[in-house]
Amino acid sequence: MKQKSNSRFISFVAQFKQNRAALAGAIIVLLLVFVVIFAPQLSPHDPVKACLDERLTAPCMEYPFGTDYLGRCVLSRVLYGSRVSLSVGLIVVGIAATIGVVLGIISGYCGGVPDEIIMRLVDAMLAFPSLFLALAIAGILGAGFFNVILAITVVEWTRYARVMRGSILSVKENYYVEAAKSLGASDFYIVTRHIVPNAITPIIVVATLGIATVILAAASLGFLGFGVQPPTPEWGMMLNDGRLFMRRAPWLMIFPGLAIMITILAFNLLGDGLRDAWDPRLREKRIER
Repeated sequence: MKQKSNSRFISFVAQFKQNRAALAGAIIVLLLVFVVIFAPQLSPHDPVKACLDERLTAPCMEYPFGTDYLGRCVLSRVLYGSRVSLSVGLIVVGIAATIGVVLGIISGYCGGVPDEIIMRLVDAMLAFPSLFLALAIAGILGAGFFNVILAITVVEWTRYARVMRGSILSVKENYYVEAAKSLGASDFYIVTRHIVPNAITPIIVVATLGIATVILAAASLGFLGFGVQPPTPEWGMMLNDGRLFMRRAPWLMIFPGLAIMITILAFNLLGDGLRDAWDPRLREKRIER
């Protein structure tokens, strides 16, 4: 069993290495992590310090991305904004995936009444547009870092529950699960040792793609005024602040917008690469089309 798992992992790595787009996404994600960790060292100026004498300065040697309407360095704010965006993405995905995986296991393995209750709750949540529902929750809770996390988490857990339930339903029909049951193994042992390890890989792929979705949702809430509050730099809020100066100082929207686009693109490329490496048949179907 262990040898088979190692062989599958080697095949997974080999398939992933062949995908140049996925490798590019992985490199950009690693660079983003580097920026998040070393933002204080990379930032040329204090991201929250106002200097009215330098307001709306065009990109130059001292301010490579220019300054905003308060004279704050846009480059420094973009670098520090990566911390907020990536933190929200990782925290929300971590919490939502944990909730969804637990409920998906209960739903897929137990079946019956628990399955009906959980899946009907998922259907009810999916009946609303995700951004609209997150916006409504954020409007009730108010603006703030933790309120944004809670609002998006309430929306995001459903996808993980559905994916995990489908994986559990597929895995639990295998012969080794039946053999464990016939030997008298407990349900907890079967789930933790046989089912979850073989059903968790799709969740990893969904989580990677989900980080991009969460970052976009957080930026949308920030743009609408329900995200992290000033003076903390956040990409969505920076877009909203630059909206009034779009013609006079377009760099206020260009650079935060590029940061959002590149980050989301990187996670999407990485997620697609993980999915293709896990199941090469998906890539072959897309090539045939």
